[in-house]
Amino acid sequence: MKHQVAIFRFTLGNGQSISPTALQSMWVRACQSPDVSVGRKAGGYPDSNRPIYSLYAQPGLEDLSQVERRLRHLFDESGLRASLVSMHV
Repeated sequence: MKHQVAIFRFTLGNGQSISPTALQSMWVRACQSPDVSVGRKAGGYPDSNRPIYSLYAQPGLEDLSQVERRLRHLFDESGLRASLVSMHV
C-alpha cells in the first residue's frame, strides 16, 4: 500500500457514532476505490468528548469535489450529522 494522507476530518453530532467497518464502507463508496483507510481519535476537542474521525487516501485522489459530494450524501442517507473539514489543498 502506498503512503496515504488525510483527505477529510469530521466529528459527528452529539450521541452519534459510526463503526470502523461502516465508515470504511462509506469512504470506499465515496472515493470509488478500495485503497482508502479510516481513523478515529478519542476526545479530539478540549471542550468535547466527541471523537475526530479521519479519512485517508492516496495523494492526488481524483475529483475531490465529487468525492466530497458523495460523502456528504452518504452521511445524510445514514442519518449522521457530520461536521466535515477538507484537509486537501
